[in-house]
Amino acid sequence: MIAVTLVLLAVFVKAEDTICKMLQTQPDEPLFAKDGDIIIGGIFSFHNSIADEKPMFKEMPGFNIKEFLFAKTMAFAAEEINNNSNILPGISMGYKIYDDCSSVPLAMKAAMALVNGLEKSVTNFSCTKPSNFYAIIGMSDSTPTIAVTTSIRSYHIPVISYYSTCACLSKKLDFPTFFRTIPSDYHQSKALAQLVKHFGWTWLGALSSDNDYGKAGIAAFIEAVQKEGLCVEYAHSIYRNSPREKVLTLVDIIKKASSKVIVVFAIFSDLEDLIKELFLQNVTSLQWIGSEGWISSEYMATKENYSVLKGALGLAISNVIIPSLPDYLNDIRPSEIPKSIDLNMSWVSAFNCSLETEVLRNISCIEAPRQISKQYTDVPDVRIANNVYKAVYAIAHSLHSLFECQYNLTNDTCSDKSKVEPWQVLEKLKKVNYTTSYGENVYFDENGDPVAKYDLINWQKSEEGAIKFVTVGLYDSSLPVGKQFFMNNVSIMWRDGYNKVPKSVCSESCQPGTRKAVQKGKPICCFDCLICGEGRNQQHDRYRLLDQCILKDIEFLTFGEIMGILLVILSILGTMVTLTVATVFFKYRQTPVVKANNSELSFLLLFSLTFCFLCSLTFIGEPSDWSCMLRHTAFGITFVLCISCILGKTLVVLMAFRATLPAIQILICALWLILSPPFPIKNMQHYNDKIILECDLGSAVTFYSVLGYIGFLSIMCFILAFLARKLPDNFNEAKFITFSMLIFCAVWLAFIPAYISSPGKYTVAVEIFAIVASSFGLLFCIFAPKCYIILLKPEKNTKKFLVNLSSPNIELINNFYG
Repeated sequence: MIAVTLVLLAVFVKAEDTICKMLQTQPDEPLFAKDGDIIIGGIFSFHNSIADEKPMFKEMPGFNIKEFLFAKTMAFAAEEINNNSNILPGISMGYKIYDDCSSVPLAMKAAMALVNGLEKSVTNFSCTKPSNFYAIIGMSDSTPTIAVTTSIRSYHIPVISYYSTCACLSKKLDFPTFFRTIPSDYHQSKALAQLVKHFGWTWLGALSSDNDYGKAGIAAFIEAVQKEGLCVEYAHSIYRNSPREKVLTLVDIIKKASSKVIVVFAIFSDLEDLIKELFLQNVTSLQWIGSEGWISSEYMATKENYSVLKGALGLAISNVIIPSLPDYLNDIRPSEIPKSIDLNMSWVSAFNCSLETEVLRNISCIEAPRQISKQYTDVPDVRIANNVYKAVYAIAHSLHSLFECQYNLTNDTCSDKSKVEPWQVLEKLKKVNYTTSYGENVYFDENGDPVAKYDLINWQKSEEGAIKFVTVGLYDSSLPVGKQFFMNNVSIMWRDGYNKVPKSVCSESCQPGTRKAVQKGKPICCFDCLICGEGRNQQHDRYRLLDQCILKDIEFLTFGEIMGILLVILSILGTMVTLTVATVFFKYRQTPVVKANNSELSFLLLFSLTFCFLCSLTFIGEPSDWSCMLRHTAFGITFVLCISCILGKTLVVLMAFRATLPAIQILICALWLILSPPFPIKNMQHYNDKIILECDLGSAVTFYSVLGYIGFLSIMCFILAFLARKLPDNFNEAKFITFSMLIFCAVWLAFIPAYISSPGKYTVAVEIFAIVASSFGLLFCIFAPKCYIILLKPEKNTKKFLVNLSSPNIELINNFYG
């Protein structure tokens, strides 16, 4: 970098052995100057040095009015500080402002003109610096800023840029004296990468200015999007006044490309010829994403350009109107700069007026500034004027900190203000932290960069047809990662004039059950979709499909998961309670309560309930041939056995009749297992991303026959128990059977819709719950009242209590007890 700087330096000065001899060359006069106790320098691009450069304004050839306004903003800030007693009291701030004509050599010459104010001592070729020059504000492009900062690095003079965004300038080892009030392109590149990722664009074109700003910015952007798995189809550089052949070649590349989104890291003047050619060839179907170098440029917002750039989206520096600046700009007069005949002539040409008489042509020279003041305080250039304003105040606050009276601990005297050196200002700038009059906090990080804040700008048209830049989102690098970029509740107008986000992909996303295979010789975003093998699915993450097929997740109700554990606990608890009740009945089997309720059927019912609870365990775990056959047949037989016992109890109450064993259900289950038994299957239709292991019923007819037989016995049992409910109360068991059958039927009626609507393993869980719940219902409704009498009310466990002597059923009861 230093070698390049020295070569550029040789363009306008003779080679000398020492820097001090070089400083003896005669410096140019500044365009603006004001004396003061302290002096700050400014370097702005009032003109373009390229002879055939297209003018930025048709009425202002060669003269850059926005840079002129930036320079006047610097003067305004200095005057405001001088009138403020709270900062640098008793000390006046002056300035020297130079024009670099958009030229690197002239920018360096201007810097040397500022540094040339150094007191020169020929003795030992040493150089010293007077106390009143402390910093330079400039330049508007990264390339001259790099050259100037490098060339005066040895003087430790701070350089604060208001417009140089190259991320390379953040390298403190190379640029230790550099600061800026505009965010680094590092943050802009990250923000643009997040932007294209946010809208799902994976296939992009990239253009950049052929300078440090463009090349470094687009390189950082490409690196950022590639980390996100996005792809760039092509990347080319452009520059102002490119040969037409190169422009035509670039247009041809854009037309043939399949990407529909173009990210452009450039300044507006480098884009003009390309956009004009795209307009001539009617290339208007692309979505443009822009950097702050052009996206909010009023000079680009013409009717012809809008037909190409309609719906463009990009980042711009946050817009702030500086209080009192519009009034200050109203009072600008060309007579304030009598030494600059060239600038005066630019003024005349710009506003078509006469300096001598100020006689009205199209507009008077006096009124011209007032006409443009409102115009230029309403356009995005004010965003940059704010950066100039903050730079001046940063220097002022640093000097104020140095000039504050610091008492010496030995003699209580103030330090000598005249001995303040540039390196001291440099150190104070690193720590400066102040708040502007309009509430913005300003400070620099360890790289000399400010907090990166951008507005997300969208090109739209108003109802009147005027092109406007609408803020639709914000980016703030000071916020936590993942929350830095957010959208406003403002509709974005896209290239087609609608609110639908355009697509830009090389290949459409692969469908479930397929994987992507990258096309040979192309980026990862270009792929074919190949079908995955059975039981496999494409591997994917949140944002993109990957290039492998992986085994689908297998789902079934396991003993280890929470739901499985809870169901196992319920089943075992039901089994333990049933065995406990059986133990109590066995111990008190000779008592009237047990004998009155047919102890044999009671024990058989408890035995059946035990197996009902246990059979639910066969539904948990990976389905296999034996578990599929066992779970449904065991369930069918044990429940029929339970209902048969209850039915037998009901008939005993009515006519001392014992129910027969459930031979019919055993026959149905035998036929089921012989003809078409249940078997395990892999259900891959219900979910795309996983396989459900479940049992196929084999024969649906036999399965529903099993359920139907259980239902038939349950209904019969309920009816008989209901009819027997009015027998003597102390003996009547039918009312408990009636209530138990109500619960049983309610559970299984609710089971049917839940079973049908539950997916995957939840189907099995519903079936287990129905078995356990209905079993608990039978157990408690039938046996809880008896256990209550046996264990807690033994005085009622007598034949006298159970036998109602006034009952017409005394003979039947006496016969039962023998």
